[in-house]
Amino acid sequence: MLKGIPSILSPELLKVLMEMGHGDEIILADGNFPAASHANRLLRCDGHGVPELLKAVLSLYPLDTYGNEPVALMAVVPGDPVETPIWSEYEGIIREHTTPAIEYVERFAFYERAKKAYAIVATSEKALYANIILRKGVISE
Repeated sequence: MLKGIPSILSPELLKVLMEMGHGDEIILADGNFPAASHANRLLRCDGHGVPELLKAVLSLYPLDTYGNEPVALMAVVPGDPVETPIWSEYEGIIREHTTPAIEYVERFAFYERAKKAYAIVATSEKALYANIILRKGVISE
């Protein structure tokens, strides 16, 4: 344990966050996401949901300010009647750090983007369409 580091962030996840460079992307995946079959680097965060992990990650991780929409969500499949209240929760967490600029990506395009991500973190999140991509920015201080 370290002071000031959220305990939900494992040593492996901290290492990955440090290794990532400007423009690299990480996915925080819900429990239904095919993380193992899409990941270049798979990290597990079993027993946790995406909102608590997102809050912890964003306490250390700068979002990209040089490009459009440093955050991406998997868009609801047309005709799927599911509600996505978790998206509002994400917006609130992101707003604590920056103005939310969110892109909505079609399901299969999201999967293709996931295959190119630096890492995927698999969680036990039960909410549907709770997958989120974060593009890393720079620290200028």
